[in-house]
Amino acid sequence: MQNNPSKPPVPEPPGPDIRLGAIIPTYRHTKALGSIITKMSAQNLPVLIIDDGNDASLAREIASFHDETRHVYVLRREINGGKGAAVKTGLQKAGELEWTHAIQVDADGQHDLDALDTMITCSRMAPSAIICGVPVYDSSIPKGRKIGREVTHFWVRVETLSFEISDSMCGFRIYPLAETLAVMKREYIGARMDFDTEILVQLNWRGLRVVEHPVSVIYPAENVSNFRMLRDNVRISLMHTRLALQMPLRVPIRMLRRALSQRYPKPAPAE
Repeated sequence: MQNNPSKPPVPEPPGPDIRLGAIIPTYRHTKALGSIITKMSAQNLPVLIIDDGNDASLAREIASFHDETRHVYVLRREINGGKGAAVKTGLQKAGELEWTHAIQVDADGQHDLDALDTMITCSRMAPSAIICGVPVYDSSIPKGRKIGREVTHFWVRVETLSFEISDSMCGFRIYPLAETLAVMKREYIGARMDFDTEILVQLNWRGLRVVEHPVSVIYPAENVSNFRMLRDNVRISLMHTRLALQMPLRVPIRMLRRALSQRYPKPAPAE
């Protein structure tokens, strides 16, 4: 890694007791980075860009976004580890920087970031919840990807025995950081395209609620996809197998945690 911030950025927090920043993993996606950073900076948010082992020319382009005056930092992974590995790197660094919440944003520019204001407001109102974008697609979505997502939606409902998660694959979300890091430390979480779904199911099993907000999504014709049809579908299938096997034990534990939290709520912090 390089260009690590030496101390936590200190922007004005978006809400009481919330220290929020953005994590942008990127592999072969640079065209939209500038506009995404501008959106985050407009919210006075620090930004961690994770260069996930890009080649030398793209690495130089990504490194050019490093700007400490705007609290924009580039972290480089020398070897490509996958989207999940890059997000994990960002989350771990966010923990070191003492953020309380982290926004995960894809670097390809597919998500309408006009939803950011509302998602941050949702996080302020429900700081212990995961705030998830729910994609609203136009006609540009490939049919095969749409079918694949529906299969995953079905299995997530089975694995959580609930309809709490409408879409577990959207890469635009806000994590409560302490709980997310705890899950990453204790559980196996996939490192590639299986990450988004697996971390969300694991957080659900720990009792965390999901707050959803619609987000417009496009698939530009010139967009470079990092999804590898055979390898990533095999990984996703193995992920669902892992989760389905754990479900009979994990769901009752989730129900118990939620029941106890209602019976013995956390005391309010002293003023």
